[in-house]
Amino acid sequence: MSASRGAIARSDLVALILAATFWGLGTVISKSALDEIPPLTLLPIQLTVSLAVLLVLMRRQGLSIRGDGPPLLGRLGILNPGMAYALSLVGLVTISASMSVLIWAVEPIMILILAGIFLRERITPALAVLSLVALAGMVLVVFDPSSQGQAIGVAFALAGVGCCAAYTVLTRRWLPEAAETGQVVFAQQAHGLAFAAVLLAVVGVLGASVVPTSLTLNGVASAVVSGALYYAGAYWFYLAALRDVPASLAAMSFYLIPIVGIAAGALFLGERLDPPQWVGVALVLGAVTAIYRLRQAGPEPTLATETVAQPAR
Repeated sequence: MSASRGAIARSDLVALILAATFWGLGTVISKSALDEIPPLTLLPIQLTVSLAVLLVLMRRQGLSIRGDGPPLLGRLGILNPGMAYALSLVGLVTISASMSVLIWAVEPIMILILAGIFLRERITPALAVLSLVALAGMVLVVFDPSSQGQAIGVAFALAGVGCCAAYTVLTRRWLPEAAETGQVVFAQQAHGLAFAAVLLAVVGVLGASVVPTSLTLNGVASAVVSGALYYAGAYWFYLAALRDVPASLAAMSFYLIPIVGIAAGALFLGERLDPPQWVGVALVLGAVTAIYRLRQAGPEPTLATETVAQPAR
C-alpha cells in the first residue's frame, strides 16, 4: 500500500486497468464470435476455455482449485458470469455494439448506489459528480444516432447489468474472507459454466437453435480468445483488486472499457474518431484519473461491517 492511509496500491490500479482492457478487447471479439455461434452456445465455450486458462495459472502458482472461503462466494458465479452474460449475449444479438456499451455504462452507477446502501461505503459528492462526468464522456465516445435496438434486446442487456452490479457488491462483501483470490475466480466460473450448460440443454430440448450452422477458423478463434480474455484474464485481475479496493471505486475502471474498444478499432481497423468522440475520451480519462487521485489523497471509504484485518492475498 501507499504511504498515505487508504491509498490504492499501484498493483491494484494496474490490475483494474488490465481488467478493463481485457473486457474491452473481449467484447469486440465476442461480437465477432456471435456472427457464427449462437449466444447460449458461446457462453459455455468461453467459460470452458477460461477454466482451462485459470487451471494453468493456478497450477503455476501452486494453488489447489478448492478454496476455503464462504460457500456462497463461489456460487455467485451463477449470478455472474452465468445469468449476467447469458442475458447480455442474448441481448447483443438484437442490439448494436455501441448501444450495448451505453447500456453497460449504467453498471458503475448501479454499483455506486448499491455499495453505499449495502456496504456502507462513503460516497462523496466529488465521486458522484466525477462518475457522472465519466458517464457523459462514455456517451460521447460510443453514441451513434443511427444505432438501433429492439426493446427485448435492451431489456435483456439491462437485466444482465443488474446481475453484474449485484455480483460486485456481494463479492466485495465476502471476498476478504477467502484466502486466495484465484480459487474464488475458479469456483465462480465453474458454477457459471454449470448454469450455462444446464441453460443450453434446456433451450436445446425446447427446440432453439444451439448448433452453429457454419463455423470458420475465425469463429473458433474468436470464441477461444474472447473466453481467455473476457473471463479468465479480466476476472483474475478484477477480483485481485476488488479484495482491497472498495466496490464503488473499482467500478470506475469500467469507464475505460469503451476507450479500449475505440483504441483497438483505430489500431487494427484504421478507424478514426470524430471531434465529439475525442472530447468524450478526454472526459472519461480525466474523470477516472481525478477519482483515483482523490482516492490517494483522501480517507478510505471502508466497509462499516469490517472489524478485522483482511487476510493476505
